[in-house]
Amino acid sequence: MPFDMSTVGFTTKPYTLGYDWKNLAAYALGIGAKRDELAYLYEGAKGGMKVYPTFAVIPAYEPVVELLGKSGGDMAMVVHGGQQVRAHRPIPAAGKMTTTGTCKGIYDMKKFGQVILETRTTLDGEPLFDTTWSIIFRGAGGFEGPRPPEAPDEPSAPKGREPEWTVEETTSPEQALLYRISGDVNPLHADPEFAAMVGFPQGPILHGLCTYGFVARAIVKSSAGGDATKLRAFAAQFRKPVWPGDTIVTQGHELGGGKVAVVATVKGRPDAVLTNAWAEVG
Repeated sequence: MPFDMSTVGFTTKPYTLGYDWKNLAAYALGIGAKRDELAYLYEGAKGGMKVYPTFAVIPAYEPVVELLGKSGGDMAMVVHGGQQVRAHRPIPAAGKMTTTGTCKGIYDMKKFGQVILETRTTLDGEPLFDTTWSIIFRGAGGFEGPRPPEAPDEPSAPKGREPEWTVEETTSPEQALLYRISGDVNPLHADPEFAAMVGFPQGPILHGLCTYGFVARAIVKSSAGGDATKLRAFAAQFRKPVWPGDTIVTQGHELGGGKVAVVATVKGRPDAVLTNAWAEVG
């Protein structure tokens, strides 16, 4: 299916999402939060319920799906290429968010097509967070479109230096089924027959954004003293699939000035699953 290049520059209507502790707890559980992170799971926590800033991806789902559909790409062949979240202020424990999305570009990567989307979310008329999405359409390249622009220089892990911290956490066999409750209901993450049909005979894979959330929690624990409000920005590229039940190993390199470079692998497999990852911690 050819891409509709007129989608570039299109901005969606505003989408609203009313949310409360149930939405926040479901998301936190979906990205692996445990009992020792009770403040992110319990509305009666002392000082009020806290929110992981990567929750920013949740109100973006509807505008992102609209834009991907408008792009003309085959939705059955979609995988997540990369994600960035930038928080402007802490997310309150309840409210009504308003989000718009814009298609920033459609690019020809020879074998793949790439769609870059940006969303902006406000609460009570004030900016709350922005997100950037790189979405890959497998097998959709070669349409003689523009090539992706050069990626900007970002913080990276110093070669030959041991990480300052390492976090290992095992996902549950039901992790993808739990994460999808927050809104990403792509059958690739639930239906074995569908997964096999689109090239994953091992079974449904974990959402890239679930892995992203697990790694964000590792950053919060290890570089932000457990305080998610200090995580101001987090960006990463997804390189290899993760399956529910895998153990995610996150390594962090403190670069100074609040910058952290991160690499994530799966225990027992050599290739990184998340690369070009960095965070800003306030």
